[in-house]
Parts: sequence; C-alpha cells; structure tokens
Amino acid sequence: MLRNLHLPYSGSPEHGDTIESILPGDDVILSGILYVGRDQVHKRLKEAIEASLPLPFDFAGNAIYYMGPSPAPEGFVIGAAGPTTSARMDPFSPLLISKGLSIMVGKGPRSEAVREAVEKYHGLYLQAYGGCGALYSSCITKAETIAYPELGPEALLRLEIRDFPAVCVIDSRGTVYRG
Repeated sequence: MLRNLHLPYSGSPEHGDTIESILPGDDVILSGILYVGRDQVHKRLKEAIEASLPLPFDFAGNAIYYMGPSPAPEGFVIGAAGPTTSARMDPFSPLLISKGLSIMVGKGPRSEAVREAVEKYHGLYLQAYGGCGALYSSCITKAETIAYPELGPEALLRLEIRDFPAVCVIDSRGTVYRG
C-alpha cells in the first residue's frame, strides 16, 4: 500500500498517514525535513546525550537518513544521495530512538536491539532503494550543514525533501518485512 508521511512527524492525520498505520512492505513517500547522519554523527550525538549537552536538532518526530552524499554538480542542490548501510549505526540507534528519534531511513538489515527499540518507542525503519542516488538527489530541494562541519561528508545535514520514496522494513510493532 502507498503511504505518505510529512516530516517532522506530528501524528496529525492532515499531515499524511500515521506511523501506526504503516505496515511492513508498504511503500512510503516522505516530504518535509530529513536529517542526514552517519557513523561519526551518531557517535557525537551519543556523546552529547551522555554528557547532557544540547543536541543540534530535536529528535521528537524527526527522521534521519543514512546517506552517502557526493558533491553537488553546478546547478544542483546536492550530488548523488543514495543510502548507505544502516547496520553501522546500530550501536547508537537504540539510544537515539529512546530520546525521540521516530524514523530511520537507510539500507540493509538492522540488529535485534534496533528492532526492539523501534517496537518499544513506536518508530519506523524505512529502506531506501540502493542504486538510486540520482533519483534521491532529485527529491532534495534544499541541503544545509547544521552541525559537525569538520566531518566533511560525514557532517550532520538538514534536507528539505519532496516525494522521497522508501519501503517500510520494520513497522511500529517491531514486525520485520521479509518480502
């Protein structure tokens, strides 16, 4: 089934489907704000949480994309923006989910600890389609670095997206898509 989510997620039906209505295997179209963070960003977010430091964005209702960015060609917002392997974020994800992160987007399977956290906190894990970096870059209308610029391509980004396709792989009940 095709679902639509507006980010950040508010649970309000006028902003699209609810997290709870999305089932494993459902196609999901995302629009709104999507954050990008990979290994080093996750490590820094974990350190900030453990040290009770302010976070660079409010996790509540927000989504993070595990993206391998490339430089923007002239006239484009961003270069290829395909997903990267989600499992590398597994050591950090349960903590971020417990602090309010609602949705993760990446590729590949997740650990049992991540699945349990998604279930406990009623989030979602969506899978982006590998090999579609050009398609995903066409869905990005704005990209800006909001934290950790010294990390270069590993910096924390804030994207504005429109009609970004993904598929639900772990739903809010912790059910894993096996299709």
